[in-house]
Amino acid sequence: MPSIAVLIPAGGIGTRVGMRTPKQFLRISGATILARTLTHFVRHPHVRAVVVAAPAEHLERARRVVGSSRVIVVAGGATRQDSVWNALNAAPASVEIVLVHDAVRPFIDRRLIDAVVAEAAAHGAAICALPIAETVKRVREGAVVETLDRSELWSVQTPQGFRTALLREAHDKARRDGVVGTDEAMLVERLGHVVRVVPGLAGNVKITTPEDLRRARSRR
Repeated sequence: MPSIAVLIPAGGIGTRVGMRTPKQFLRISGATILARTLTHFVRHPHVRAVVVAAPAEHLERARRVVGSSRVIVVAGGATRQDSVWNALNAAPASVEIVLVHDAVRPFIDRRLIDAVVAEAAAHGAAICALPIAETVKRVREGAVVETLDRSELWSVQTPQGFRTALLREAHDKARRDGVVGTDEAMLVERLGHVVRVVPGLAGNVKITTPEDLRRARSRR
């Protein structure tokens, strides 16, 4: 298993949850969502460092939540991509693999982490994802434009894993080109590099809406 740094973009304020507190600081089962997410990585024997990019106005709050010398807290940026960039620059330069994981996906497990790391180490870049089961349609101005072939459509999760130099190159190019991607894999794809896919977990949900929060709080 290669040495790993984990980047946690947590710079958002979570307006879709509908609460004044940023969603990463909301509690489920007695702990903040951020703390529950971090637990999976802090306990991993091959993780050298974890870097959390938190909202600038909540840095001290994030440091209190973290409560571990293995976790570095830095200010997030205006976009998720900026937050990942800030976290990448704070990570140890010597690590072989960098994982990027959403702060509000607290229900991952060790198996999934290791699967993504192994594939990233072997091929340079890897994500976890699930095939889409529902029919997918392209809609414009309230009307169906076309029905898409779902056989090649997957719903992407995190963590996403990359060789450190590759992720840095992808971010450097995106910054030069003024491109903002929806995830790190998109930036790596722009380099022409193949991104491998491993099966994700149905329970590895991202807590985004009030309904997501209610479901998370009802889990045991």
